[in-house]
Amino acid sequence: MSSRTRARRWVTGWGIVVLAFIAVTIATPLQAHEPSIAVMDLREMGAAGHYLGEWTLPPVDETLKPIFPEQCAWTPPELACGDRGLVGKISFEGLGSKQSATMIRVIPKDGPIQAYTLSAAHPVANLAREPGQDLAAWLELADTYINLGIDHILLGIDHLLFVLGLIWLVRSVSMLVKTITSFTVAHSLSLAAATFGWVGVPEKPLNAAIALSIVFIGVEIVKLRRGEIGLTARQPWVVAFAFGLLHGLGFATALTNLGLPKAVLPFALLFFNVGVEIGQLAFVFVVLALTWAHRTTAANLPRWSAQLPAYLIGSVATYWFLSRMELFFVS
Repeated sequence: MSSRTRARRWVTGWGIVVLAFIAVTIATPLQAHEPSIAVMDLREMGAAGHYLGEWTLPPVDETLKPIFPEQCAWTPPELACGDRGLVGKISFEGLGSKQSATMIRVIPKDGPIQAYTLSAAHPVANLAREPGQDLAAWLELADTYINLGIDHILLGIDHLLFVLGLIWLVRSVSMLVKTITSFTVAHSLSLAAATFGWVGVPEKPLNAAIALSIVFIGVEIVKLRRGEIGLTARQPWVVAFAFGLLHGLGFATALTNLGLPKAVLPFALLFFNVGVEIGQLAFVFVVLALTWAHRTTAANLPRWSAQLPAYLIGSVATYWFLSRMELFFVS
């Protein structure tokens, strides 16, 4: 097989992968990277065992309903648990459809706030257990936030589209490892900084800037196809690091709105970041596997189709950018 044929199959393979991904992207809501997380506060009021419930971050799915322990009577917004108090298991009806995760914060009159996050992968929490008291509590915390991180990255179509563009621009395994590592380090740093409140960026311009970073990658792909070697093609790890800082601030929105207690925050951040990396690496491996599988076949698309994915990436990202900019004027 000639080198020209192999190159054509490489580009064609990428075309199929990108076209399939774009089809999913177009069908995905505009704010694809924003997590569907709800937060309910239960503040102890008056007599022991009586709480006032309030959604401080309302659910996306209005049918989401809490399921409290059997000794508790829930008459929104009041929760009465009697002498036994708020102990036992709690879950939410409706998790896993539109609502990916829900946090419940128990705020006693005396003592620290207790926070529990429930997801489709971890749908039940024991309110009698404070995070950090024993090994089982640590395992629950890890399970919850690792799964939340995986959900966040796999539902973050704009983040994945950026990673897909980076992979397309890198042709060697060693440089791909360096590029993905650079992106990981950068978004981990900015994720931590934003979560701990060391830096802050308004959400609307941040979302628009993330979309613009994908436009940049799309332009770089078009330039490469024309034989022009841009910055990303020459030093993809530099671009990955620079924009990784930006995307890390986007990841932080999954945690900063939850109001986690300071004692739990560092560990929740660690486990969440592990989940993000697991999801990201799984995506990279799937893309590489699909590309390899196509290159081993004799199937070819028309020559003109090699240009189409790059323009689609840029077009979708431009649409996101303009739509997110519009939010400045309508809200």
